[in-house]
Amino acid sequence: MKTALITGANKSIGFETARQLLQQGYYVYLGCRDIQKGQEAVSQLQAEGLTQVEPIEIDVDNADSIKAAREVLGQKTNVLDVLINNAGIHGAMPNTALETDIDVFKQVFDTNVFGVISVTQAFVDLLRQSPEPRIVNLTSGLGSLTLHSDPAWKYYAIKPTAYVMSKAALNAYTIVLAHELRDTTFKVNAVDPGYTATDFNNHSGPGTVPDAAARVVKAATFGPDGPTGQFFSDDNAPETGVSPW
Repeated sequence: MKTALITGANKSIGFETARQLLQQGYYVYLGCRDIQKGQEAVSQLQAEGLTQVEPIEIDVDNADSIKAAREVLGQKTNVLDVLINNAGIHGAMPNTALETDIDVFKQVFDTNVFGVISVTQAFVDLLRQSPEPRIVNLTSGLGSLTLHSDPAWKYYAIKPTAYVMSKAALNAYTIVLAHELRDTTFKVNAVDPGYTATDFNNHSGPGTVPDAAARVVKAATFGPDGPTGQFFSDDNAPETGVSPW
């Protein structure tokens, strides 16, 4: 049975991603900052008959928490097949280039960039034990520098600065990580789940959580001939699904 760890998975897209992976026969570790909320999420999935799931307490902003989570998971399994870096924040809004306090930038980068790097580095040894390891970094269409430079782009005027910068940096990390692992069986990709109606955006997005999660699951379950080092976004590129960086 393949195993997956999803950060920020007790609600929304992370939770639905867990549900869909469970339906495909994965054993899923639900990463969450609040273990009680994680257990409640697990109970909900188990009530649906999806029993191969358990919570893992992990705060991606806290090095000690990440280390503890790695130790806990290492006691449960010797192999991790999928890591989905889902946890993310947008920071205090609005955040502009000239008026946003530097602490907001630091907070957003701590979660969206440094948290992803720290978690990936902590669990890569377990991933290396998998014959087909997969890493999926949840990004945003707003992380595309190419599109943000195009006045004709439909989201051109939407520029929450700290968030945009953090997702662009995350995309860059995805590129270099995929390159570093290019001669292995790893597949490392960035996935934009789309403008989805969630708590994250006060349910303003037109997309649905199941559709968003399906995009993540697709990248998490790529076969041996699947792509790596790509930025997938049906929102940015509905025809090809591959967004410009």
